Parts: sequence; structure tokens; C-alpha cells
Amino acid sequence: MADTLYDTDLIIIGGGPAGCAAARMAASVGMRSILIEPDRLCRNLYRIPALNNVLGGYTSGPELADSIVAELKNTELCRLELGRHVTELRADDDRVTITVDTGTRLTAPYAIVATGVGPLQPRDTSWITAPSGLTPPPLWQAETDDAEGRTLLVLGGDRPIGTFLRAHPTTETRLLVAYPAADAYKIEEIREDPRVVLLPVEHLTLSCGEGASVSAEAAGQGGARQTINADAVYLSIGNAPTAPPGDLTRDADGYCPPADQHPRVIVAGDLRSARYQRIMTAMGSGSEAALRAYYAARELLTEG
Repeated sequence: MADTLYDTDLIIIGGGPAGCAAARMAASVGMRSILIEPDRLCRNLYRIPALNNVLGGYTSGPELADSIVAELKNTELCRLELGRHVTELRADDDRVTITVDTGTRLTAPYAIVATGVGPLQPRDTSWITAPSGLTPPPLWQAETDDAEGRTLLVLGGDRPIGTFLRAHPTTETRLLVAYPAADAYKIEEIREDPRVVLLPVEHLTLSCGEGASVSAEAAGQGGARQTINADAVYLSIGNAPTAPPGDLTRDADGYCPPADQHPRVIVAGDLRSARYQRIMTAMGSGSEAALRAYYAARELLTEG
């Protein structure tokens, strides 16, 4: 269904589970695609040591990522543009134009944006005061050696804490989980783990010690204060959307609601909202996005 007016049938921005699923589905219905990814395919999946919410018997992120990458690299109708950043997305009545960091412009009847999210930092929150330049890593990137026999201060109660605990079931560590009231519903799955100490706070003030150590003054509910000392600090605050510049409609939190976009721009995966950020939902939405582009293109051809 290629048209000489365009470089390809579909441009896909983002090479995570959603983008890869979109490319695979597009190929299955005969659509050519160009997938643009600034890093490696499924880069975040390779950093997730344990999975419990995907089909197919996969128990680790790298195992699932290897399977996705191998399948996509054998998909002849998908052209991979790895190591490239999208600098602009423009949507017109008859096409989408994508500009990459080399200055090259690519056109297609439709584009799928599946750039996902990145970790929030202390500076992005109102309940944490931290030294300028402090950018702790996400907890799910911590290895066994980072945690064994150590006390880790975890900022926020987001669900990757459970992923970390499942990935390191025998690691003897102590997680001091400081979280605001808004995260209270997220910590149910870790509440019973003996390695976890829950610290509901209204505000947390961080200061750096020697080496990687950290201390914090926590103001709890009712104004009660306590001092927290830990060997290192990690993030589990949540994520922020990483949409490319251009013709995308964003909500107050920076997410891109699919229903609000230009008809030729389809949003898939975690970029849609904070509520359904799961690997399975990302892959499903990527596949659905490709089918939306396919049927929309067929309708245009029929009308023409």
C-alpha cells in the first residue's frame, strides 16, 4: 500500500514494547514502517530483572526484550533508524512529517508516537527538597551488590519497588520507603515484606553525606519530625512523559491523550497516561495503533 508521495506507510517514534509491537503488527498487514529510536530497542526492558505481568512465560525483562528484538530485526517491512532523535513532528491534512537530528525529513500518511516516559527526579516534586544536581537512579536499576547488607532510602512508593523485591528475593537489604499521601494506594503489595519500612511523609529534606550516603529530615503527618540515615538513595517517584517536540497535544501533566491528537498522529504505550503503564498494555496499544493507521489509510484510499 505504499504511495510514492511518502517515504513509507507509517512512521513509528519510539522503540520500546509499544513501538516494536506497532511495527510488527504493521508488517503483518503489509504496511512498510520506519521505526526511530535514539537508543537500543527495548532499552528499559533490559533493565527490569523480574516480570510477573506478561504472557508467554517470560520472567525477566532481558528475556522478553531479546525475543522482541530478534523478531523485529527479522521483519523485512520495518526499517530501523537507531541512534536517531526526532527533533520535530508536524501533522498536516495529508501527511505527517518527521525531522530527525541529522536534518533528514521523513513523510508518511500516519505516525505512531510511542516514546514512553522517563523517571521523575526530586526537583520534579513538591514534597522533596534536595541538593542542586542530585539525580538518584531508579530503584529498578539497583543490582544485588548495591543492596546486599545496606539500607536504601527510596523516594516515593511507586510500583517498581515490588519489581525490585521480586527480583532480589534473598537479598538482605532494608528499604526505607518515604512516600506522600498520594502514593498510599501503591504500597499495598510491599507492605508485608519484612525488608520494607514504610515512612509516610508530608515533606522530605535531603542532604548528602560522605560517599553515596544520605540523610533526610522527614516531616510526617501532624508535624512529627524524624531523621533518616541511609547508605544510598534511589527513586521510585514515578515517571514523566517524553514526547517529541511538535504537533502533539499534551495535558497538564505532559501526557498525550490519544483522543486529543491530530487525526494522523496516533499515541501508543505509556505516553498516553500514567494509569496504564504496563508492558502488556503498551504492546496491546502499539498493535492497536498500527491497525488504526491501516484501516484509516484504507478508508482514504476507498474514498479517493
